[in-house]
Amino acid sequence: MAKQVKLKAEPRNATGRSAARKLKAQGIVPAVIYGGKQKSQALQVLERDISAMLSHASGENILVELEIAGEKSNRTALLQEVQHSPVRGEVVHVDFHAISMDEKIEASVPLEPFGIATGVKNFGGLLEQNLRTLTIECLPRDLPDKVTVDVSALNIGDAIHVRDIKLSEGVVMKVQPDLTAFSVVAPLAEEEPVTPEAEAAAAAGPEVITAKKEEGEVAPAAGPKGAATPAAKGGAAAPAPKEKEQKK
Repeated sequence: MAKQVKLKAEPRNATGRSAARKLKAQGIVPAVIYGGKQKSQALQVLERDISAMLSHASGENILVELEIAGEKSNRTALLQEVQHSPVRGEVVHVDFHAISMDEKIEASVPLEPFGIATGVKNFGGLLEQNLRTLTIECLPRDLPDKVTVDVSALNIGDAIHVRDIKLSEGVVMKVQPDLTAFSVVAPLAEEEPVTPEAEAAAAAGPEVITAKKEEGEVAPAAGPKGAATPAAKGGAAAPAPKEKEQKK
């Protein structure tokens, strides 16, 4: 189940980029809490506290008990989003979603396989994972860190659907039951290696074979409208026409 941690915070009055830069220089991270029956509130937390909390987290969903300076009672929240700097990777902003321990919440939890599928181990198949997360509904105290599924019994052609996944008591699936979560497919056929001789033949192109002319054979010439000349029919060649004598 998701671990609940305590975190100290203070109200934040200044907003904007300039204020955020000043907080960053002091080792402070701007934050906000929203949801629940109270209005959204700007907060600030120490960067070292946020980093320590994230480093000890066992999953993506973290229940936080916020101890806000000046308030008599603590507020329970779900760590909704953590923004990191694209350059150095440090935390630059944190979002908290206020919740009640007595009201159900929806959350996405990681879906992970364990075990080696029979079709993979014995027949060289491939395990495909179609879903990476599952949306569930439960009370905050029942929120799991992740959902694990045993895939060791899967053979080639077998699949595990959402309806086959068993959840802890009090946790309800909010995903279509017919969706495929895991499957094992046959290995890809390996192509035969191409030999140097085959590469050379392909580069040379197809060989063109022509009929060999017999010795003394004369190629036929087309006459008017494609008709064959006497030579083509086997007779003597017609004499060439004489040039007309020029008049003296």
